[in-house]
Amino acid sequence: MRLPIAAICLTMTGLVGGCVHQPPPQAPLPPNPFGYLKRSAVCVPGPVSHVGDGRSVELKTRSDDGLCSIAISQPEGDAYASFLLTTLPVHGNSFIYNYNKQTVVTYTANTAYAGPDSFVVTLVPGGGKPRTTLQVSALIDATGVVVPPPPAAAKPSVKPPVRRKARHHVTKPS
Repeated sequence: MRLPIAAICLTMTGLVGGCVHQPPPQAPLPPNPFGYLKRSAVCVPGPVSHVGDGRSVELKTRSDDGLCSIAISQPEGDAYASFLLTTLPVHGNSFIYNYNKQTVVTYTANTAYAGPDSFVVTLVPGGGKPRTTLQVSALIDATGVVVPPPPAAAKPSVKPPVRRKARHHVTKPS
């Protein structure tokens, strides 16, 4: 039995193509409407769980000046009407915004910090509904993060004083 050459090539391409090594996929991030925000090399958000009247989430990230974020929405599928940081993170920054019917909570760890951090976000659904809290716990890793040395202090330039010609005002006797 003879197979056409095209069938053999397709079979070989399928077998060889399956061996190509690719980096492991990361969790999808919410859309980033701000082009200047970069993603951390490590961003593993856990599932948002309900704890009492609030919510809780854990993030695993790296302190490489990149952000790690999660997107949450109200049970009806809409973004929250408003939000505020009730407790600030100690070892990083948080930025919250609404985009595409979701409330996006981002966290960026301080460069080269390793350890835990946490903060609390109060979510306001609007329409007279009760507020809810989101407790965010972050575990930050600094593996491979290199801190550049501080820039050398520039010598202050000393400028010689500017000499001005003296002007004499002569008054004429009247």
